[in-house]
Amino acid sequence: MYKVDVNSDLGESYGRYTLGMDERIIPLISSANVACGFHAADPVVMMKTIKSVKEAGTQIGAHPGFPDLMGFGRRNMTLSFEEAKAYTLYQISALSGMCQAQGLKLQHVKPHGALYNMAAKDYELSRAICEAVAEFDKDIIMLGLSGSETIRAAKDCGLKVAQEVFADRGYEEDGSLVNRNKDGAFIKDENEAIARVVRMVKEGKVTAITGKDIAIQADSICVHGDGEKALLFVERIREGLENEGVEICSLKEVCK
Repeated sequence: MYKVDVNSDLGESYGRYTLGMDERIIPLISSANVACGFHAADPVVMMKTIKSVKEAGTQIGAHPGFPDLMGFGRRNMTLSFEEAKAYTLYQISALSGMCQAQGLKLQHVKPHGALYNMAAKDYELSRAICEAVAEFDKDIIMLGLSGSETIRAAKDCGLKVAQEVFADRGYEEDGSLVNRNKDGAFIKDENEAIARVVRMVKEGKVTAITGKDIAIQADSICVHGDGEKALLFVERIREGLENEGVEICSLKEVCK
């Protein structure tokens, strides 16, 4: 039996601005990555999202990003090791404290946006993030791009790891995600996305933007909750996986 986690980045509204379809997406996923206030969210949004996750019985994780509300955390920043570590610790501490008030515990941490993509190629940045997580709670699972420096750093810090793949993103030959500004960055056809996901889970392969097959490990599948067809995407991917005999379960189950 194949097992895989399905995650989504959530809680990214802010003040009067609403983003995504969180309340409809949360019951369909097994793990929720919740924004912690740096790239998106605010304390009220964070608490509302935590309560929705708890009600659905979904596992919760922190989604720390660069301190860049204006750019939604998608602009590269240059941080020192100490800054990256402190910013990560600050954000996961905030979300964890709010979770504790609701009787929940953080399952995982997944960096957001530019922080995620930069860390995937930068061992020292990944090490700073992972040290923060390990010093906070060694039982937390580190969720990072399959085959990335984040995974290597997490293992070096003694953390459990979960390797992530993307249902709706294109891949370069080195396993990195295609830049959002390039053609082929997004997979918009649900049938194509489902076929790619099933192959990633069962065969450990995906076709890169160049047409070359590359190796990939799929412990968790990310489906974005703010896209035009987000809800349909999640529903179809769940159905497609289940029809192929793939069990959807939380990272805790996948990483046993």
